Amino acid sequence: MEPRSLYDRLGGKPAVNAVIEDFVGRAAGDSRISAKFVRTDVPRLKAMLIEQVTAATGGPATYSGRSMRETHDGIGVTAGEFDALVADLVGTLDQFKVPKAEQQERLGILGSLRGDIVEVESPSTGTPLPADYKNAPPLVRA
Repeated sequence: MEPRSLYDRLGGKPAVNAVIEDFVGRAAGDSRISAKFVRTDVPRLKAMLIEQVTAATGGPATYSGRSMRETHDGIGVTAGEFDALVADLVGTLDQFKVPKAEQQERLGILGSLRGDIVEVESPSTGTPLPADYKNAPPLVRA
């Protein structure tokens, strides 16, 4: 028997959507990282995160967004801000009672992207979004 994907073990589309909804709200309300989201197109962020998480966990999607390096280039994300984001994700996963094995697998995927996201090796948090940062273009809705 073929092992179930992480996507299936997490609960599929309804679970991924619910987790992303909670996680985005949690991150946006976290003063340690919220300054990085001041100009974020929240519907775009949610759509891209759902697509990315679905694809990365073995679900039926192909991620069509910018690479993590391109997305975060010039934001000045600190190690402390990345750690705060991870803590917010753990809080969301705990709230949804995601088993620890699946949490660790999901966090491993995020951890592998750290080098593409963190630009400043500092424990600082709450740093502002640089004024010259170029956001992704709005989603084109069909």
